[in-house]
Formats: sequence, structure tokens, C-alpha cells
Amino acid sequence: MSALPETPLLDTVHLPADLRKLRPDQLRQFADELRAETISAVSVTGGHLGAGLGVVELTTAIHYVFNTPEDRLVWDVGHQCYPHKIITGRRDRIRTLRTGGGLSGFTKRTESEYDPFGAAHSSTSISAALGFAVANRIGGKPGRGIAVIGDGSMSAGMAYEAMNNATQAGNRLVVILNDNDMSIAPPVGGLSAYLARLVSSRPFLGLRELAKRISRRLPEPLHIAARKTDEFARGMAMGGTLFEELGFYYVGPIDGHNLEHLIPVLENVRDAAEGPCLIHVVTQKGKGYAPAEAAEDKYHGVQKFDVITGAQVKAPPGPPSYQNVFGDALATLADTDPKIVAITAAMPTGTGVDRFAKRHPDRSFDVGIAEQHAVTFAAGLAAEGLRPFCAIYSTFLQRAYDQVVHDVAIQNLPVRFAIDRAGLVGADGSTHAGSFDITYLATLPNMVVMAAADEAELVHMTYTAACHDSGPIALRYPRGNGTGIALPDVPEQLEIGKGRIVRQGKKIAILSLGTRLEEAMKAADALEARGLSTTVADLRFAKPLDSELIRTLLTTHEVCVTVEENSIGGFGAHVLTMASDEGLIDAGLKLRTLRLPDLFQDQDNPHKQYDDAGLNAPHIVDAVLKALRINSAGVEEARA
Repeated sequence: MSALPETPLLDTVHLPADLRKLRPDQLRQFADELRAETISAVSVTGGHLGAGLGVVELTTAIHYVFNTPEDRLVWDVGHQCYPHKIITGRRDRIRTLRTGGGLSGFTKRTESEYDPFGAAHSSTSISAALGFAVANRIGGKPGRGIAVIGDGSMSAGMAYEAMNNATQAGNRLVVILNDNDMSIAPPVGGLSAYLARLVSSRPFLGLRELAKRISRRLPEPLHIAARKTDEFARGMAMGGTLFEELGFYYVGPIDGHNLEHLIPVLENVRDAAEGPCLIHVVTQKGKGYAPAEAAEDKYHGVQKFDVITGAQVKAPPGPPSYQNVFGDALATLADTDPKIVAITAAMPTGTGVDRFAKRHPDRSFDVGIAEQHAVTFAAGLAAEGLRPFCAIYSTFLQRAYDQVVHDVAIQNLPVRFAIDRAGLVGADGSTHAGSFDITYLATLPNMVVMAAADEAELVHMTYTAACHDSGPIALRYPRGNGTGIALPDVPEQLEIGKGRIVRQGKKIAILSLGTRLEEAMKAADALEARGLSTTVADLRFAKPLDSELIRTLLTTHEVCVTVEENSIGGFGAHVLTMASDEGLIDAGLKLRTLRLPDLFQDQDNPHKQYDDAGLNAPHIVDAVLKALRINSAGVEEARA
């Protein structure tokens, strides 16, 4: 009889406690199976792949050495957390990633106790892990705070703000710097691994502490010299001087794919009596999957794909994406305007700035994950007479709100904000939705806020922003492809604060801002079919409002409905305030506002998200009928 095939190790591990039952010599096989499972799952769902493949061994080693979930493991951003989810009891749902009702593409507290802190924005992990570490120290509990942060996330100031306070945590804080871009350290080998094990071991730490005590008894000049010699020697060997100055004990760099190196170093750090520790591991994004390793972006984000060939399922040809329309329009304007510059915060491709950069490399600036710096840098450029376009996702611009207020709006500097991913964003869910920018920008004095209804309007608004030198101006546009409308050969400079009528009616007025215009037109067709003559207006501007047009619509139509892809406090709220200030509400005005609901919507198909939000054509029709007190059968209800 032939021997039965052995059960895959991955099938025996449902939680980290099961992983810790494996022998060290089994971990290599386990990691290989974990990598294969991650590839298989993402081939079905799409999502972030390269980052997760790069931390398979690191994920395995952390859960093997540390006592999670008692030791709180915080992943920075979280796009590398798919292997972590597989290990922590979610393998049976891993093929629901980024789908409606399925697993989030990031860590999420409501999903699992192994996700102690939600993520999706960068550079938050060290602050959160420090909070867990200090809370456990105060509460007398044994748990640690473990932060895994990438070298890209270390470009943000928040990481260093946290590290500056890390000594409060003592030895309960462990920061693992995942260097997957070779931006900090050269390739590492056996000597480096040996040094890392040596300096993280108890004997070395004991000798170092003894040396410190002895040196303190020396005359001050000798004591200082001894301390500097120690720092210099360790800095020369391992490059950790910066982190040492911030109060961390630095270990590394070590090969993040070599479990025989990782395990003993993590164990030494786990058992160390010294203060906060930073372990520097070097990994390869896309590791272990040839198509990812060969790709320029290491398969950072992918569509569904064939596991054998790596070929991704391509969407059928369609209209250009909004981000590319913006990037091309801006690049064309810059051909004849040498004052135009573009700034992005680590999202050149996502914002279309990469297209600008190809034509104008000397006027394109990617400042890294540093939105606050991006905004104030743009303010400085504007103050010197340039025309900066600061292209940042709506959800990330939130991180620089103080700079928008203090450094731009108060000084009335003509910074142009190109706000990508406005509105709901589908699979990325609530953490990346652009739900609040109209609310947080339109409240600011001096600010102009535009919202493009389609890609042609985006071209006009990009040109309008370039021409606007009298103060800050923002243009918002959504994720995804446009409507297919023809792009203008020559852009039009829009009059600030002026909307347009796109369909004239008599009884109903739909006041649309942004890309809900297409649904507003569908709603108008449905209302016309009921005999309700409908006007549709594209207001274009949330601030300043087109008061004249709005006043005319409110006073000449029986029912008016505002529609926007933004939370409460946005366009509709400004229209209501205007109507209240002018006494129009007292005159019996039937005004309804449709906006995003007061909740954080989870990932789903974008159309389904807008359906759930009540912002598709049937919801607009329903709002009109309810205002007219007409029931679903078309009969007017009795009035009280």
C-alpha cells in the first residue's frame, strides 16, 4: 500500500496557538503553504498581493514567537495583512476579501480579536502599539505592543512623533521596520544576521548594561567617550544610530525571509529586559511568486488573475479614468504655463500625477506619505508665485486639514487641491471613501469648491483652477472611469460660483453636485413619465453657491431636491442655510436633501453602495413623490 499523503500543515493551523505547536523545522513548509494560499485567494478576489507575499515569513515568525492576541499586533496600513488573516481564524472567509459582507482588505477591530487596531491609512501603527504597551504596563498586564511598519510609512512624521515618546512603554514596545524597498539598507547576509542575534541576546544586553554601569563611575570625559564608542560601533555595524537617538534599541538589518534568522532574534527581543526595541528586517515585495517579482509594481494591487501565468483579468475597454483625465489635462496646461507644478503624497499613479511627471519631470513632486508637508509645501510654492496643484485622495487630505486651514485658507494662497476618490470607492470601503471633503472645505472662508459631473467638466475645472490666482480652490472627482462623454478640444474657464441648467422643466427641480448628475437625469426621465415636468441643474460649485440660480429654482418649482456624494453638512446643508436666511422655507418651500448616510459604509460594489446610500435614481424619485405626498401607486395621499 502506498503511503497516504501528509495533511498540509496549514490545514492544522486555525489560530496562532496551533502554529506554536509546530516544530521550528516545520515553519519553512508552513510559510510556503501560507504563501500559496494567499496567492490562490487573491487570484479569486483581487486586492493587495505584493505586500502580503513579502511578509509571509515575518507573519509566521511573529505569531510563532509572540503570544498574540495578548501581545497586540498592529499592522501599518494593513494591505499586507492577508496572511495574518489566514492564520488568525479567517481562512474559511479569505475568498470574500473586499466584497460586500466579506472580509475587509485591511485590519478591522470588529472582524477579529487578532485585529486590535483598525488600519488603512499609513504611519499609525507605532502610536497605536505604544498605546497598547503603556496601557498594559499601567494595568499590570503582560501584553506587548508590536508594530509592523514599512519603510514607506516611515516617511510620515507621525511615526517619529510616536517614537519620540516610546521610552514610556519600556520593553513592552517592539517596532518591526519592514524594509521592502531597499531604501534604508543594502542586502544583508549571514554576518549581519549573526550580529543581530548577538546584540539582541541576553548575554550581550547584560554585558552592555554592566559596561554602562562601569562607565558611569568613570570621569565624565571617559564616560562620554565610552558611550559614544558603543553607539559608533553599533551604528557602523547596523546603521541604527537614528533609532538609538530616539530611545530604541536597534537590531538589524536581518533577512525577513529567513526563518532561522528571524525566530531567534524575535525570541531574544521578546525576552529582553531593555526598553523599546526596533527590529529592522529586509524583505522583497511579491516574494515567492514569479509574476509578482518580475512586475514593476510587484503586484501591489491586482485584479483577479490566473495563478499559473499571473495574467490579470482585464476590464473591457471603456472611458478613461478620472485620474488620467486630470493628469493629461494638467500636463497639457503646463505645456504652455511654466508656473504650473504638481504635488502628490505617494500616490502619483492614483492621482494621475504620473502622467504629468512624464512630460514635466522637473515640476512634479512626490513628497512621500506626508500630506501635511505636501499642503504647506504647496502653500510655499504659491506664495512665491507658482501655480501648485496638490493632488491628494479625499480621505488622505483629511490628515492635512490644519495645514489647509492655517497655511492656505487663512493666508488666502492660491493652492489648487485636486481631490481624487471623492465619494464612495467600492472595494476599499469606509477607510478610503471621500465622504467629507465638501463639508470640511466648504466651511472655510476664501475656499472655492467645485465638483465635476463628468470627465469633460473635470477638464474645464482643471483649467478654471489653473486660472484662479485669487485664493485656494478645490476640484473633486471620483474613483473609476468617466461616462464616455467627449473631452473638449479647448477647455472652458468656468465663472466662479455659476452652475448650469442641463434640462428644463416646471414642477420639480433636481439640484445635482458632482457625478450623481447621471442618476439625476435618469430620475428626471422617470418623473416625466409620471407627468411631473422636471428641471435638472448641475450646480458645479458647492462654494460659492450660485445663489441666483438656486433662488430661481426654489421659487419657481413645487419640489426641489439636492443630490451629492458627501456627508451631511455639505452642499445640501449650504442650500438649506441659504433658503433659511432668505426666508424661503417660511414660504412653504418643499426642499429635500439627499446625501451620504450618517454611517461608515463597508466595502461593496460601487452601485450597490450608492443604492444603500439612497443616492441612485429611484431614491431621487422617491424623495420627490414623498414631498408631493404621492404614494407608490401614484395616488396623492390625504393631507392632515
